[in-house]
Amino acid sequence: MKEFGQKILRFFAMQILDKYKPRVIGITGSMGKSSSKEATYAVLSTKFDVRRNIKNYNNEIGVPLTIIGETSGSRSFMKWLKVFWKAFELLIFRDKNYPETLILEMGADRPGDIKYLTNMAPCSVGILTTIAPVHVEFFKDIQGVISEKKTIVTHLKKDDTAILNHDDINVWNIHEEVKARVLSFGFEEGADVRAIEIRNKFDPDPRRPEGATAGTEFTLVYGGNTAAVTIPSVLGRAHVYAGLVAATAGIHFGMNLEDIANALKNYAAPKGRMRIMKGIKRTWLFDDTYNASPLATLAAINTLAELTIYESGRRWAVLGDMLELGSFTEKGHMDVGKRVAELGIDYLVTVGERAKDIAKAAVESGMDEDKISYFNSSPEAGRYLQDKIRENDILLVKGSQSMRMERIVKELMAEPLKAGETLCRQEVTWLKR
Repeated sequence: MKEFGQKILRFFAMQILDKYKPRVIGITGSMGKSSSKEATYAVLSTKFDVRRNIKNYNNEIGVPLTIIGETSGSRSFMKWLKVFWKAFELLIFRDKNYPETLILEMGADRPGDIKYLTNMAPCSVGILTTIAPVHVEFFKDIQGVISEKKTIVTHLKKDDTAILNHDDINVWNIHEEVKARVLSFGFEEGADVRAIEIRNKFDPDPRRPEGATAGTEFTLVYGGNTAAVTIPSVLGRAHVYAGLVAATAGIHFGMNLEDIANALKNYAAPKGRMRIMKGIKRTWLFDDTYNASPLATLAAINTLAELTIYESGRRWAVLGDMLELGSFTEKGHMDVGKRVAELGIDYLVTVGERAKDIAKAAVESGMDEDKISYFNSSPEAGRYLQDKIRENDILLVKGSQSMRMERIVKELMAEPLKAGETLCRQEVTWLKR
């Protein structure tokens, strides 16, 4: 039944695209897809009529639902009938409000996923954020991931545009295979659109309001022109990359740097992506709980280590299992543990069986074993931390989706009644799991 429904959705999506002919911007990568999608939406929506995926609608079901403009019917037959009726109406009648541009995040768990999605929704702009050993359970090695992800730009035609990460060698090497125009983004010299003078703005005084406490600042550079950019309420270079993706897309569509910089002030980072919030006992929480991979976790730990501590505060890395790494599982966790020790993080708390390798590597790299604790579940870790943290501590909380690390954040946040607004996975279906 699922396969039959998937085929119907695909048929409707292709027919709708053929009728309305919106510009399709496809985004994929091992990480940074959702943040780049939201940042690109923030920029382009100031000038154009734009729609993007909601939630995690980036697969063979979610992408056609985005094209149709509906949400999942879940297990309700009547809701699915409503979805199909909406699609039918779009084909029979003309919706004058159908968006002129679609920003479609495209995910890949298995070989052939990106090809399936781009065959259904061919792109005029393809964006590749980064390629790393993430979600590689069904890929033989990193070359298999590269072959899959590059489809987002190799399927483009000569008059289309590919936007590539110049800093990621796995991504940038693909530019030679691309027939379309190529625009690059990154921090390094040689990128068409660059970020320089990157600064994490963080005032650790717990008496200050959250909004005035943190943000990421950088100078945007393109073609000899510059603009100062501030991305509010989040920290880390991942959000700078998202801003660069959005800026490059904006430049492609004729926007100037000042307009792009102003638009990025409205970029709302997706839930669970290095968002800062106040914790109990006048602590700070960095909620990075949406998902985790070794590369993203290393970047988050680097950011934690760079932050200024207020008075006698301490840094905590609270890290859960990183899943779907296949043969990279042990090495990925060990690399993270080594980095925690090397950067002098004060305390390490791990959650899950695989994360014990994080603790093991931290000890082997010189971290005091008395400063490491490990738990089987996130609620256990949350209760432990409630007792152990003290005023001015800063906690980074991160792990794969299945580890439910957002439960720790909910346990420790100063205003748990706001969890529904601020944390990921607060829908009823998730809360029941």
